[in-house]
Amino acid sequence: MKVTFLGTGTSQGVPVIACDCMVCKSDNPKDKRLRVSVLIEINNQKIIIDTGPDFRQQMLRENVENLDAVLFTHQHKDHVAGMDDIRAFNHKYQKEMDVYCTGEVEEALIREFPYVFSTYKYPGVPEIKVHNISNEPFNINNIQVTPIQGLHYKLSVFGFRIKDFVYFTDVSFISNKEKEKMKGAEVIVLDALRKKPHISHFTLAQAIELLEELKPKKAYLTHISHYMGRHDDLLKELPEFIKPAHDGLVLEL
Repeated sequence: MKVTFLGTGTSQGVPVIACDCMVCKSDNPKDKRLRVSVLIEINNQKIIIDTGPDFRQQMLRENVENLDAVLFTHQHKDHVAGMDDIRAFNHKYQKEMDVYCTGEVEEALIREFPYVFSTYKYPGVPEIKVHNISNEPFNINNIQVTPIQGLHYKLSVFGFRIKDFVYFTDVSFISNKEKEKMKGAEVIVLDALRKKPHISHFTLAQAIELLEELKPKKAYLTHISHYMGRHDDLLKELPEFIKPAHDGLVLEL
């Protein structure tokens, strides 16, 4: 199983001309973070979790020539805005893209991309096949995926476990029942927006506390804003088994 971090940042951490912070001015490429997404390659299948606004750029950067399925954590714009660009895979392989999401996420996609769901479609629009999921294990081409439900403030969101890999971004609360699904994982990727409290994301301290409770062999932080500081400085503050993820990082499990 191979995991490629396509993006590890957030809209709060996108460098802009007006920004004068030390992260945006850093020469370290690990401080240049696109919106969060990961590509999972397993059993000759490629599954992407979330298609944010940087989706096309991420696919080109990693030279991704084929994609078998899209899995959405929730419906916020920074996680779904790039879905339009799956049309390139439709064109190349002449087939629909399998999309796995909750009914609530599907409703949001219909609002965001009405032309994709129209009865009479304009030629060349993305072609997708939606598979609704709930808080029960499901299969993507014989690959078992276990959803892990949490709250992103008051919004229900999903993290996902595939084999011994757990990915959970954009979360501020996970119940004890749902934490059980994360135990025993070899690698956990977890939301950690910044050091100061935030209404809908884990802080650095909260992420560390949960990871020390769950005790994976390795853990990586994602959805990192520029308020967290520079990658190398953050690395010095973390327990040995926890590292800040960075764009382009590849894990072999």
